This record gives sequence, C-alpha cells and structure tokens, in this order.
Amino acid sequence: MTAPTVTSGSPVRLSTPASAPPPANAPATTPTLRAAGKRSLFWILAVVGGLLVAVLATVFAAGTGAGGRPLAADNAAPAGGRALAEVLRQQGVTVTVTDTLEETRAAASAAPDATLFTTDPDGLLTAERYGDLADIVPNTVLVDPDFLALQALAPGVGFGGESSSDELTATCALPAARAAQTLSPGGRTLGTGGLEIGDDLGSLPGAAGVTACFPSGDDRFSVVQLTSGSAEGDADDSAALTLVADATLFSNEKIATYGNAALALGLLGATDDVIWYLPTLGDVAVTGPPSLGELTPGWVTPVLVLLVLTTLTAALWRGRRFGALVPENLPVTVKGSETMEGRARLYSRSNARLRALDTLRIATVARLARQVGLARSATLDEVLVAVAASTGRPLDQVRSVLVGADPTTDRDLIALTDRLRELERATVHATAPGTTASTPASIPPKPASTGRMEP
Repeated sequence: MTAPTVTSGSPVRLSTPASAPPPANAPATTPTLRAAGKRSLFWILAVVGGLLVAVLATVFAAGTGAGGRPLAADNAAPAGGRALAEVLRQQGVTVTVTDTLEETRAAASAAPDATLFTTDPDGLLTAERYGDLADIVPNTVLVDPDFLALQALAPGVGFGGESSSDELTATCALPAARAAQTLSPGGRTLGTGGLEIGDDLGSLPGAAGVTACFPSGDDRFSVVQLTSGSAEGDADDSAALTLVADATLFSNEKIATYGNAALALGLLGATDDVIWYLPTLGDVAVTGPPSLGELTPGWVTPVLVLLVLTTLTAALWRGRRFGALVPENLPVTVKGSETMEGRARLYSRSNARLRALDTLRIATVARLARQVGLARSATLDEVLVAVAASTGRPLDQVRSVLVGADPTTDRDLIALTDRLRELERATVHATAPGTTASTPASIPPKPASTGRMEP
C-alpha cells in the first residue's frame, strides 16, 4: 500500500483504494484496418469502377478520335476530315494545317496560289476577321457558313433550310460539280433569293457572277460559288469563293458516298497547295474580365489607405513597448511562495475550488501521517483512524474534513481550509508528550484568518 498521491489534470478526489474493486479491462473500441475496409468496401469498389470507366472512355476516345474537331485534318472520327486530307496528299497536293489567321497568312505567303479550306462551326471569327480572310488567297472554300460569314463575304446569300429533295444532281457548269454529278441527299442548303443566277452581282464590288449547284427547291442550293475579277477581265486578278452548305459532305462518314469525294477533290485539288484552316481560341481577341479597380468606386482606395494608416498609428500608440533583452543566468531559483501564489491565482481564475482544496488536503494528510507516527506506505484509512484516535473525534468528522466535504463557494473553501488547520493543530497537540488519546486535547484559540490558503 502506498500513500495517496495526486497529479496534474482534472480534480482528484481522495478515496479509499482498498475498498474499490480493481477495474476490469475495457474492450478495445478502436476499429481495425480490416473492419474499416469492410465498412468502406462498397465505396472503394465504386471509386475503382468509376476510375476504370473513365480510363477506358479516355483510351477509346483517343483511339477513335471522337474528341477532335469536326473536319479536322487529323481527326479520324466520323465527323473528322482525315480521309479527305490523306487522299489529297496521295494525289500530290500539299496540305498545310493552320490554327490561327496569322498562321494562315504565313502559309499563304509561301504558297500564294493555294486553295483555302475553312469552316468555323464555333463562331470564333468576327466580321473583320472574315474580311481579312477573303484577301489571303484567290480561291476559298467555306464549309457550313454561319450568318456572320454570309453577311461579311456573300451579301444576298442566306439560309435555305434543310434539303427536301431525295436526289441532289448537278445542274450547273462548275467543273467540280459536273464531276460529282450527285451529292448525299438531305443536309443544309443556301438560299439565293437575293441573287440572280448567272447575272452580274451588283451588291458585290468587283463580282462577275454567281453559280449555284445541286438545287433543292426554289432558290435553294447545296453549293454556291461567287466569282469576281477586274474590270479588264484579267484572269490573274480573278477570285472565287465557294460556299458548301452541308459540312457532313466532306466528313469521314460521307466522303465516300455518292459524288461527295469528287466534289471535294475537284474544289480542293485544283491547286498544288491547300491551306486547311480551322479557327481556334487563338483567333479570339483577349479582353478579359474587368479588374477590381475598375469595378470599385473611386472613394474606396483612399478610405482603405486611411484605415491602414489609422491602424498603424493606433498600434504604435497603444502597442506594448518591450525594452532591451536582459540576460539571466540559469538555473533560476524561484521562491516557493511565488509558485504558491501563482497557482492560487490560476485556481481562483478558473474557479477550481475542489482542485485547490485537494492540493491542501494531500499536504495535510502527509503531515498528519508523520505526526501520528505512521510510515509513508500507510493508506488513507489508516491515517484517518489514527487521527481520529489521537484527537478523540468521530471518524466521520475527520473523513469529512480530509476527504468528503466539497466547497461550492469561496466561503466554503475558506471554511474547509480553516478546519484543516484546526484538525492539524489538534493532532499536534494530542500527540505531544503528556497527552493521552482518551482525553480530548484542548484546542488553543484559532488565530485570525488572513484570507490566504496555506498548505
């Protein structure tokens, strides 16, 4: 058996260890790795399955080219244009792929007589860009033109809706159309209600005429070619703009059906060079969102500067000013009274009355054990019985002072500390030489309380 001890932590109540049964070993509640894995098995399998599907979809899309742009020269998907580009290369035509208007100009400077093939399904080009596009090379083939492209390059040509004819046959003198003879039915058409087929185009500066092929109803055609030239009829200054309404005619899926391949090769293979231009985000003017300074009113910045200056001024005015560092030799000796007062202030600030009283009780029990002649290994019950026998007081009263009573207010705490001092003085007086245990010791009058807790 050992003497009662206390350690820092929660308040400790003195009790009789001998009367309490030994605690049973509590079962471990921390989940093991196997148990956690079983509970999370469904989510683990779901995540692994999702990752596997994503990887397979990515590999499949990369293998088939499904993620490429429509009519791209390197896109092997059904909507791509790789088949047409490869056939042109096999026939000796140099195909130069460009992504921006600047790259297209650079390619045209190297091959000024090349044919420009372009389409802008995402609407990235502006009217100014289309105006610049018309001046790059003499021959341009524009597939699937939108409203802005028609207004910029071919005023008078509009949308004709979907083709309602079951058979699209060439009824014009365009060599590429006569070689194709027929096209895939369906698809979009172009309306030429504002133009006179075969006559001069007064709305187009320098325009010589318009040729419309593959009709599908009144004033609706699948291919429209606008030609222009100089007033003297110089062939070197002539230019041609061919509009193909349906982009699927040149796609990998339909290029080999009907006369689609003949039309595409006739339009693009007439020259030794083809510039394959598909606009990208590089053609979009970067404007960016407005900055924070543009969105905030003009008075915000001066107010923020004033607040910062005020904060710095207040910090310098009210901030704690530390002096120079003072070296101090170690170890430092601290008086016991300073430690006691510091701990008492901490207990008082946190209202830890029971903790403070237990600290005083532990010290008192240790002194009482020595006073009644017990060894350091004596239990609390042995100390209580010896003190009660020495002072002649009831055991319950001694236990209440040393163990049982709990302070609820500061007044109760001071009263209990006074009772501890009184019990200790009574024990000292009772164990003094010439004092018997049967005669209760005469307790001297208690001095005036100083209001401080002393161990």
